Amino acid sequence: MTLEEVYKRNLHHRTHRAGWLRAAVLGANDGLVATASLMIGVAASGNNNFLVTAGLAGISAGAMSMAVGEYVSVRSQNDVEESDRLLEMQHLAADPEGELIELQHIYIERGLTPELAMTVAVEMHKKDPLAAHLRDELGQHPHTKARPVQASIASALSFTAGGAVPFLGAFAPTLGAKAWSIVGFTVIGLLITGIVSARIAGSKVLVPTIRVILGGCLGMLITAGIGQLAHLSGL
Repeated sequence: MTLEEVYKRNLHHRTHRAGWLRAAVLGANDGLVATASLMIGVAASGNNNFLVTAGLAGISAGAMSMAVGEYVSVRSQNDVEESDRLLEMQHLAADPEGELIELQHIYIERGLTPELAMTVAVEMHKKDPLAAHLRDELGQHPHTKARPVQASIASALSFTAGGAVPFLGAFAPTLGAKAWSIVGFTVIGLLITGIVSARIAGSKVLVPTIRVILGGCLGMLITAGIGQLAHLSGL
């Protein structure tokens, strides 16, 4: 197999998707569960006149909250990475020989002989010592670097898409209470979210999908119970 064919084969790895996939899955799942739970809670409390308003408010507030929260949290990860980068630059400037020996020991622990490990470390220091230490000492890689703007946008859009599913359920024809339509739409949305996220991540479909559905149903059940208690207590 040629090197070009090996590179093409490596394109099937999913690690480079980690930066936005986590935010997108979290956003979609939160959009489904949070919006459905809010609307079910309102329906269970008997305030059907405010059901649509509550759904729209929940989607808007949730999407903005997810976007800001995701940006701030991922940006914090960026700050940590940058702090480590500056610290490593100081270490290299103050004690390049000590850093070289440190890199040698890293390669020894990975299975190289001391002589070969030193040869590799020397060559790495000749080319780009900072990149070598960031990669092999601290585990920083360009394809796994935190991307706050990308994560923020993915989170907001996926929350809105997820929240739209139970919201549409409130307008669906139903033989019983609107809450059941919302539940039905949400379960379908959770099913799709679980399958799509598993496919994108390259994992098995069944277990992640069941996990997403059960978690979402538990959230809706608890909120419906709280709404029903509020209705019975006259709040």
